[in-house]
Amino acid sequence: MTVPFIDCLLFLLIFFMLTTNFSVVSGLEIRLPQATRMILDPRENNVNVVINRSGEIYLEGRKLDSKELGERLKTLVAEKKSIQLVLQADKDTKHGFVVQAMDIAKSSGVQSIVIAAEWKSDKVL
Repeated sequence: MTVPFIDCLLFLLIFFMLTTNFSVVSGLEIRLPQATRMILDPRENNVNVVINRSGEIYLEGRKLDSKELGERLKTLVAEKKSIQLVLQADKDTKHGFVVQAMDIAKSSGVQSIVIAAEWKSDKVL
């Protein structure tokens, strides 16, 4: 009876390895906060901004300061007319860094900001 059980375990292992989502958007190691609802609108005009634990800002993988972020976002808004900013902040990032990035985005003409979170379907609030 142990041989079929081992076969089942191997099958499950292979199944989970193939179906696991390993998307690394920024290449930076951040731990996103958890949420139970998925609300991201998958559009081509998504622009990713990552804020790591120490408050460093990355736009599409490139480290920028606050002024450069504003300038680059203004350029993207002018080019694409409408962008959706996906803000990925480490869950240990200070709230002020996130608010500052959102303020810069709104000042640059970004109409839609989505705060990224790790989706947990079994989490109960």
